[in-house]
Amino acid sequence: MKSYQITEFVHHFLDCHVKSGNICIDATMGNGNDTLKLCELVGEQGHVYAFDIQEQALENTKKLLAEHKVIHTASLILDSHTHMCRHIEEKQVDCIVFNFGYLPSGDHSLATKAETSIEAITQGLSLLRKGGLMSLCIYSGGDSGFEERDALLSFLKKLDSKKYLVVLSSYYNRPNNPPIPVMIIRR
Repeated sequence: MKSYQITEFVHHFLDCHVKSGNICIDATMGNGNDTLKLCELVGEQGHVYAFDIQEQALENTKKLLAEHKVIHTASLILDSHTHMCRHIEEKQVDCIVFNFGYLPSGDHSLATKAETSIEAITQGLSLLRKGGLMSLCIYSGGDSGFEERDALLSFLKKLDSKKYLVVLSSYYNRPNNPPIPVMIIRR
């Protein structure tokens, strides 16, 4: 039985949405697990752009993708997710994945911040095709606090419902500020 950690939960939706030949973005590369998942789903005909500001994240992801023999389907970009529009044209992307917080086993002082996260989401929405999916894993509490979570949720609530469907879920009976999975579909 699956434990349905937030990444497994999101991967379930990716399995249903991402197809061979798609163009995808892992906006917060981290250790590369979402990048790997997207590379496997897009196959030889697709492509994944993965962003992170930490060299360690890029190296970890490069190693993981090489081990799984999918490195050729990805562009690993050492740059902020707030610069996605510099690398990809608008309305060309089928799926974008975000994890907000810090790199697991990395420097916890380097974490995403509300204003740049909102800027990156806004850019990402402009890159999505009609019918495209954006997933957000919002971590809060502990080292990362609640400011980013609250700002993101406030921003998402105000998205135009004629342009975007926002589905927020929760781990209702988990203690200690469980992560919040969010799916956004561009109408």
